[in-house]
Amino acid sequence: MTSTPPRLGRVIHVDARAVWPHEAHDFTPWLLANVDVLNSLLGMDLVLDVAEHPVGGFSLDLKGRDEQTRQTVIVENQLEQSDHMHLGQILTYAAGTDATTIVWVATSFREPHRAAIDWLNERTDEETRFFAVEIQVIRIGDSDLAPAFKLVAQPNDWGKHVKAANAQTGEVSEREGLYWQFWDQFRSRVLVEHPTWSKSSSSTKSSWFSMSAGVKGANWVATFTGRRLAVQLSFEDPDSDLNSARFEALLTRRVELEEAFGASIQWEPREGLKSTRIAVYSDDECDVSDRAHWPDYVDWLIRQGIRLRSAVASVGGVPLASSPLPHSDQQAPVPDARIAEAEGTV
Repeated sequence: MTSTPPRLGRVIHVDARAVWPHEAHDFTPWLLANVDVLNSLLGMDLVLDVAEHPVGGFSLDLKGRDEQTRQTVIVENQLEQSDHMHLGQILTYAAGTDATTIVWVATSFREPHRAAIDWLNERTDEETRFFAVEIQVIRIGDSDLAPAFKLVAQPNDWGKHVKAANAQTGEVSEREGLYWQFWDQFRSRVLVEHPTWSKSSSSTKSSWFSMSAGVKGANWVATFTGRRLAVQLSFEDPDSDLNSARFEALLTRRVELEEAFGASIQWEPREGLKSTRIAVYSDDECDVSDRAHWPDYVDWLIRQGIRLRSAVASVGGVPLASSPLPHSDQQAPVPDARIAEAEGTV
């Protein structure tokens, strides 16, 4: 008895210009609104908030930041095959914005340009990362159009970190190495157990690990601070008034939030500073040099992260602005997407 073979559709490639006729007017705004597609590909938590940013006498397509490192990210788009002019532009824009993550998007990359990105990754320091990303549009049969991003050049973050660590001496570099290893364990647990929390494919040598809260300028932060562990919801938008407004909006629901959390929460308006936050702290002292307790530290951070996220969600979620938080039975409308997100690449 023979089984009926499955019916498989055929992938049809669609000209990107047919979907986005104009790079600046169509593709750049789409990518600004759909940065999650890029995040999934790069394994990062990027926030893009500025389009057509002036750099000297030129206009950078997109500028934002990496929520993990809190450093500047730039994206240069090219709805055609890569060329020398855009290679020069990304270097000019990187210098003009002091960017540490540089993403060049094109419909295809010539081999010399891909090799140039590889060379830049090999020759620059461990903080600087260059990515070359090909954008295609596909459909299967009569399905919706979908973006198919393909990563054709990227840095070896671990290799850069090791090279930098080997070039340093002293207590600082040793402690940074411990942080890198600890947060790599934390990140690995998060990716398996709570994949919606972070897309990060890299650890960090900082004392904290940031994860996007899904709202521009707001982050969930796991951290070592003052010889204790902490989980924070940090409002750190460039607009300090917005950070204060979001903090105050949550503060109006303090009783309900702490009741949902099951304990007191630290409310930190941080007078004189730009950012504001709420936080929970461990009772016991914790030090990253105590490797034997790393599994306990990771357990605590994840457990408290679940509790605090759930408590904030119960009072309406992370405030978008200064407007009163909705009751928990209210849901924000979900905007229609222009095209469906492709899972993987072709």
